Amino acid sequence: MSELNAPYAPGTPAWVDMMTTDRVATMDFYGGLFGWDFEIGGPETGYYTMALVRKKPVAGFGEMPPDVMFPVVWTTYLATDDLDETLNLINSNGGKLLVPEFDTGGPGRGAVAVDPTGAAFGLWEAGTHIGAYVVNEPGAVVWNELATRDPDGAAEFYRQVFESELEPLPDLPYTQLHVAGRTVAGIFGMDESIPAEIPPHWMTYFAVSDVDETVDRARDLGGIPVGSIAESRFGRFTTLGDPMGATFKVIQVPPANQG
Repeated sequence: MSELNAPYAPGTPAWVDMMTTDRVATMDFYGGLFGWDFEIGGPETGYYTMALVRKKPVAGFGEMPPDVMFPVVWTTYLATDDLDETLNLINSNGGKLLVPEFDTGGPGRGAVAVDPTGAAFGLWEAGTHIGAYVVNEPGAVVWNELATRDPDGAAEFYRQVFESELEPLPDLPYTQLHVAGRTVAGIFGMDESIPAEIPPHWMTYFAVSDVDETVDRARDLGGIPVGSIAESRFGRFTTLGDPMGATFKVIQVPPANQG
C-alpha cells in the first residue's frame, strides 16, 4: 500500500481524470471493475466525481456538455508548484496550451497542454487537494506512460520543462523519467506496427490483483478487451476499453515490484 499526504514533486504524475459522456454509466463500470466508492461534488462543480479507494481519492471524472464532441480519454496530470512558470516553459519548449488555466479555489489550479509530439497532458498545482492519495495498490494508479513516435523529442521536452532525469532502457524502446530520485513515468516509442491513426497519448495503468479476472469482469460490465494479455518483467498487463470509449491498462504487478 502507498498512501500520500504531501504534494507531489514537480513533474510527477499526480492525478488522472476524464470527461465522460455518461457519468452514471462510468460510475457503474469502474465501480464494478475496481470496487471504487464515489464522492460526488455539488452542482457548482458540474457534479465532478472522485473515485475512492479506502475512502481516499484515486481518480476523477466529470460529464461532457452535450454540445462538446471530444473523445473520452483518461488524462494524466503532472504536478507543478508554479503553474504559470510551467506554462511559460511549455510554450518556450514547443508545447501548446489546450485547455486554459482553471482555478478550483481551495483544491488547486490546473490546465491541459499538448507536448511537441502531439500528446495531451494535464498540469496540477495542488492546494488542499494533492491529487491521488492512494497509489500502487489494486484499484489505484500504478504507472503512467507516454506513447509517441518521437520519443527522443518528447524526452527532451519533459526534461526541459520539469527537469526530469532520463534513463533509457538498453533492451527496450523505452525511457524512464525520474523526479527527485524516483522513477515516476515512462516514454514508449511507437513503431510502424502501431496503426498510424493512433495518436501520441499518455496512458494510465491501474493496478489489479488478477488480470484475467479483471478482463472477464470488464466484459461482463460492457467493456472491451483491446489485444491480449502481455507478460513483462514489470508484470502481466493488458489494455481495456470502457463502454464510453476510453482506453486504459490494467497490470498485475509482481510483489517484488510493488511499493
